[in-house]
Amino acid sequence: MKRMIFLTCLGVLVGMQIQAQDPASAARGVSYGAGVSKEGEVVPVSRLEQKLTDDKFTGKATGKVVDVCQEKGCWMKLEKADGQTLMVRFKDYGFFMPKNIVGKDVVLDGDANYREVSVQMQRHYAKDAGKSEEEIQRIREPKRELQFVAKGVVVL
Repeated sequence: MKRMIFLTCLGVLVGMQIQAQDPASAARGVSYGAGVSKEGEVVPVSRLEQKLTDDKFTGKATGKVVDVCQEKGCWMKLEKADGQTLMVRFKDYGFFMPKNIVGKDVVLDGDANYREVSVQMQRHYAKDAGKSEEEIQRIREPKRELQFVAKGVVVL
């Protein structure tokens, strides 16, 4: 009986160690924020601009993560078809994403619209992303870009 308990405990510990070695795999299927409902259409990020109504989109979108805030996971960027990225922030900073999900696909639920991004905010994002001081100082003009504010995210 003692041997059986020992082997069971050993199996649990080995399983926990394997999961700890690959933290990105542990994020798969995990919901953040309010989660994402299963109802309705999911729009690929590459088609998001086509789905705007009055320069706004409300619903679900999906894409591949190409960058995450390395300070605390307070924003991420998704790959668009044209090589550009879609900035994703989180409603009321109510949740953060793992910093190790670059390359993972996600589904977002929330709102997208165009925003003016100041030089100061662009530099802040660049610093959070770990860019060099030289790259940060090259940012000299505000830009207008499509951004997504997610109330929930699921890592696929």
